[in-house]
This record gives sequence, structure tokens and C-alpha cells, in this order.
Amino acid sequence: MFFRRKGWLRKEFDEKLLTQLLEYKEYWQSQKQLLDKSFDPSEEAICQTKIAEAKYIFLLKEAKHRNLSLKR
Repeated sequence: MFFRRKGWLRKEFDEKLLTQLLEYKEYWQSQKQLLDKSFDPSEEAICQTKIAEAKYIFLLKEAKHRNLSLKR
């Protein structure tokens, strides 16, 4: 009874993880491009870029730990 729900929840959260992973990848890349194009980046912009990179790497490690892959 309880064990059937476990697989369903895992699939649901795996899908959410993959969508968040793609969103943070795009966000991190856009922040990185903005920082590269900036002549004199502010401390806040540098910190935001590093935070976005850290979040993306964390989600990437979590996806690797769960053995997830994107089906292209």
C-alpha cells in the first residue's frame, strides 16, 4: 500500500529536479554572459553569478547521485 506510492513520488521529484536543473543552467549561463560583457561588474553581480553556479552544480550532483539523465 505504501510502497506503490514511493515509485510515483520518486518519478515526480526526478522530473522536477531535471526541470530545475535546466532552468538553473540557463540562468547561470545568462549571468555568466552578463558578467563577461560587463566592463566593471559590481560585487553583487559577481556574487549572483557564483550563487547561480553553485546551485547548478549542486543540482547536477544530485541528478548524478540519482542516476538521472536527459533523454534527447
